[in-house]
Amino acid sequence: MAFRKGLIACAVAGLAPGGLAQTEPAEAVQAADLRLLPIEIWGDRKDRDPGAQSVIEAGLIADTAADRPAEILNQAPGVNIQMNSGQEHLIAIRSPVLSGGAGQGSFLILENGVPTRSPAFGNVNSLIEPHLEIADAIEVIRGPGSAKYGSNAIHGLINIMLPDADGDQSLRASYGSLGRWRGDASINLGSDTRLNLSLMDDTGWRDATGGQQQKLSLLTRQSFGAWDAAAWLSASSLNQETASFIQGPRAYEDSDLVKTNPNPEAFRDAWSARAGLRLERNLGPGRLILTPNLHSQGMVFSQHFLPYGGVEKNAHTGGGLMARYDLDPVGRFTWRFGADTDFATGYLKEIQPNPNPSRNFPQGVHYNYTVETQVFALWTEADVTLTDNLRLLAGLRSEVHDYAYDTRAPAGINGRFNVPADRSDDFNFVTPKVGLVWDQRWYSLYANYARGARAPQVSDLYRLQNRQVAGEIKAETLDSIELGVRGDALFGHLDFDIAAYWMEKEKFFFRDSDGLNVVDGSTRHKGIEAAATLRIDDGLSLSGNIAWSDQEYTFDRPVVAAQERIVSGNAIDTAPEWLADARLDWQALDALKLSLTIEHVGEYFTDPANTVTYPGHTVLGARAGWNLTDTLEASVILRNLTDEAYADRADVGFGNERYFPAEPLNATFGITKKF
Repeated sequence: MAFRKGLIACAVAGLAPGGLAQTEPAEAVQAADLRLLPIEIWGDRKDRDPGAQSVIEAGLIADTAADRPAEILNQAPGVNIQMNSGQEHLIAIRSPVLSGGAGQGSFLILENGVPTRSPAFGNVNSLIEPHLEIADAIEVIRGPGSAKYGSNAIHGLINIMLPDADGDQSLRASYGSLGRWRGDASINLGSDTRLNLSLMDDTGWRDATGGQQQKLSLLTRQSFGAWDAAAWLSASSLNQETASFIQGPRAYEDSDLVKTNPNPEAFRDAWSARAGLRLERNLGPGRLILTPNLHSQGMVFSQHFLPYGGVEKNAHTGGGLMARYDLDPVGRFTWRFGADTDFATGYLKEIQPNPNPSRNFPQGVHYNYTVETQVFALWTEADVTLTDNLRLLAGLRSEVHDYAYDTRAPAGINGRFNVPADRSDDFNFVTPKVGLVWDQRWYSLYANYARGARAPQVSDLYRLQNRQVAGEIKAETLDSIELGVRGDALFGHLDFDIAAYWMEKEKFFFRDSDGLNVVDGSTRHKGIEAAATLRIDDGLSLSGNIAWSDQEYTFDRPVVAAQERIVSGNAIDTAPEWLADARLDWQALDALKLSLTIEHVGEYFTDPANTVTYPGHTVLGARAGWNLTDTLEASVILRNLTDEAYADRADVGFGNERYFPAEPLNATFGITKKF
């Protein structure tokens, strides 16, 4: 089963789907515990808690062999990752595809349950950093995160869990017909330590788009007296030549134009490193968990998507402590509480190397500043069993964010750019959550209310424009109401998960496609998501999901540029009404497994005024895996099986229809050794 819906707790408790008790040998129960360990330890929530959760398992991650984040994550309900050039991307989870500060701060990216960045220093391309390629599981939470996480978990979170020494070791090598070499290794260094390495060399299918990517991670488990410890290190490096948008109505249909690169000088170089240590022990009437962590990153890239072609360099280093205490259950009541801290320092420098005809874009330094941030948070959650089949889960989190900003560029107006004088800012907010779960023999119903919030990104606060005033940006909030049902039917052959939601966002900060900041927007989001897996027989299964959403602006913005005008009730641009994904897996022979996939993205508006649309696309894929021996598999993956001409991303910017064209039909040939 690709996504765990309601089976994890059942397996741990020795229950069959639907809650029927089973008797299993002790060895089988122990093996199940080991298999479920990653999501049970690193996950944001239990699968029986209220709220929408999907978990992409190791088997699907390995079979997909995703070269880019969208290829694996878009198989989860309600997720729409749009790829740009190379590894660049933008994220949507129950949201439009967001860019700028909104894209940086609306989605929380975790590795082993720990944020990969400090809250104020996000990045829209943040999925280039964690080690997705060899993950043991990927958890996707749709809607505001739980009380355990705060700022940035506003539309959802993605939690990448690294493998440990308990799982299979593997070596994989592959070559793609578009000129992409890749190798992955996941091997043990002793009985308690796992080392993972991924290397990629991509010649690029568009002009001047070569790139190299390296990722390394290590996880070890040890015990020290009463303490159980898990420590990990992870790092990434990316050096790529970047292609920019192609422009013009339906430009993605021009087979010659899609291969061109209007900005062959564009590039992105980025690195990151993270370290975490999870310490836990029994203490008094509960269990104490301490997770100190560190992270650092640097990036330099050309702003090919802006008319003045600037170059940005940014970096930050941060870390802190996540502490929690889980009290032992007392009767029908379970309580846990915690405290988080994060301290970070970072900088940003933006330079325009060449002159521009417009006085709005002066040559030279636009911004050059450093910022120090501090975050303090307290949270608590309670789980109460009201009756034998009715549970209440409630949580509350309070956060304080402090910023100290120092500019090295002269303060004042410089064309479009507004450099604030040195200043300090602070934000605080409280985010509650309350949900009910009603368990029945073969299904569970839940209702959930949650508030998400995010303090502004550093770039929101201090990379201002000439129409802005320092200090006017407020903390963004999103209130979500959700109803859902999940369970199994057809004597255990069908698992299903259905959720409906209504969300309203206030103080929405975003940057429009003309590069202008909007500081006080509001939006409404509602939708229905359904996912299911049907096991037709022992060798044949069908899984898939479908999501419908209606996302609209709820404020007016009368501006000069007609395509940027917003009228309350307009559909939000880059928010497809329909998303769908399906997968058919067939064990045709003992040694041969075949898979067919289909992904659908519906029509969407590409400008806020709703004057231009992208028609959407439907793309097929296939995979064949042949077991040469019990431990050696050869595979071929076909992407874009019908050679569909479509766009990974479509928008309107500076009055032009712009597209990142999708890859044509291509094949990846791989060989995997397990041991």
